Amino acid sequence: ENFSFQASNPGQFENDSDAVWQRGHIPETIVYHGRVGINTDAPDEALVVCGNAKVMGRVMHPSDRRAKQNIREVDTNEQLRRITQMRLVEYDYKPEFASVMGIKDT
Repeated sequence: ENFSFQASNPGQFENDSDAVWQRGHIPETIVYHGRVGINTDAPDEALVVCGNAKVMGRVMHPSDRRAKQNIREVDTNEQLRRITQMRLVEYDYKPEFASVMGIKDT
């Protein structure tokens, strides 16, 4: 997994002894191959932020309308038939996960 972000000084990590940060192929970017943790030393995903995150730009996600084309209406009767075949579930979060994520209502 790759995680890249813009940096105001892409060369600032060049003297790190670990040297796991690399200049990106796109100007003014750096790349780290592995997991990144902010306020944690044990990230278990590509990026883990323990605390609030402020985004001053757009966040793109594969389900974002801006990433799609050829959007069209579908036959609702067919879709309702498919929905009736879906498996619906309820669940509780495991206490250890809820505790780490700060979820009170599991």
